[in-house]
Amino acid sequence: MNPDMTKWAIVAIIVAATTAGELLQALGMRHMGEIHDFRPSALGRLAASLVRNRYIAASFGAMAISFFAFMSLVSVADLSFAVPATAASYVFETILAKYVLGEHVAWKRWAGASLVACGVGLLSF
Repeated sequence: MNPDMTKWAIVAIIVAATTAGELLQALGMRHMGEIHDFRPSALGRLAASLVRNRYIAASFGAMAISFFAFMSLVSVADLSFAVPATAASYVFETILAKYVLGEHVAWKRWAGASLVACGVGLLSF
């Protein structure tokens, strides 16, 4: 496989896994509710319930895939390419926040996501 194609394939894996991980984490925390009690005993109960939360567990898996793919990417590409290229996940996360989570996304956030998309596009040249 062409080295450039390999880099972009790894970037696609990272972006997909990171986006899925962040979305699942948000869903899991919405399922858990707001955290109000920060005493050690309450945090222990919270940790135990987070481990049992299927969204959080899936989020850990997706983020692990993203982490190991990123380690693979920096072994074949410069860090100055890897970090900006994987920022494409911000664009997809913004879209999914709007359409899956039902969040209000103001025009400034859309503008920011668009600028990130332009930056990632510049890397492909």
